[in-house]
Amino acid sequence: MVNTELFLAHFNRHRKLSNMNNTQQVITRFAPSPTGHLHLGHAFSAKLAYDFALKHEGRFLLRIENIDQGRCKPEYEDAIYEDMKWIGLTWETPVRRQSDHMSDYDDALNVLDQKGLLYLCFCTRKDIQREIEESGRAAHSSEGPLYPGTCRRLTADERQSRLDKGTPYALRLDMAKALALQGSEKLTWTDLRAGELIAEPDILLGDAVLARKDIPTSYHLSVVVDDHLQNISHVIRGKDLFHATHLHRLLQFLLGYDTPIYLHHDLLTDENGWRYAKRDNSKTLRFMRENGEEVRF
Repeated sequence: MVNTELFLAHFNRHRKLSNMNNTQQVITRFAPSPTGHLHLGHAFSAKLAYDFALKHEGRFLLRIENIDQGRCKPEYEDAIYEDMKWIGLTWETPVRRQSDHMSDYDDALNVLDQKGLLYLCFCTRKDIQREIEESGRAAHSSEGPLYPGTCRRLTADERQSRLDKGTPYALRLDMAKALALQGSEKLTWTDLRAGELIAEPDILLGDAVLARKDIPTSYHLSVVVDDHLQNISHVIRGKDLFHATHLHRLLQFLLGYDTPIYLHHDLLTDENGWRYAKRDNSKTLRFMRENGEEVRF
């Protein structure tokens, strides 16, 4: 048997935080990537979003975040549908699959590009680490070392030369220019646990990558665009994405989008205190189902 006491404790505590006074229709979503099988942590997050929508007579959506075609597999996508049904969840159809909507992300990139907020970056991770070490800078973000802005200083001829050579590149957000557009206005966002917060994307994420040559979008860009197009009112996800929300709030401002309300919940851990994660080969819902175990909410 799986010990679900911790799961229930988390769920009941967060459910008490869902009281709200809002005339807007509640629309929540669960947005997994089909890069492996779902585990208990996924089930927890999906059930929170599902129950929140149910409690407020709203809508619950399932979205497949499959922009990385190299890692995403059709069999894992099929497994997501099977696992979601197994834990008793239903969702609206058709399901939005990111790979079917690349033009939406391209449109958003064009908006940012027209505002002069994007630049080509040809640096590899080794290049970035070497420059940080040589310059003595050690600023880190929630996603690793802050990019030192190497390619921001390239001339037009230098950029074109690298493009002509077929050098792989990323499109980065010029944070300084983005904040200049923001001016003195403070961007805020609301988390149902932490309250109202001021967005600080420059400190936490720096010149974030918004697209790459081989993948014409990124998690940060696509999730903001998708939440906007699907009219998501409440984003319920793990606290490992808390810092990313600072950047998402800035992108919403730059693209003229409304800002959802957020709830970043605690992450479930196993009997050894480790958070459930695909990369750690955590026990999956499929394994539990095939071995007669149950997930109790």
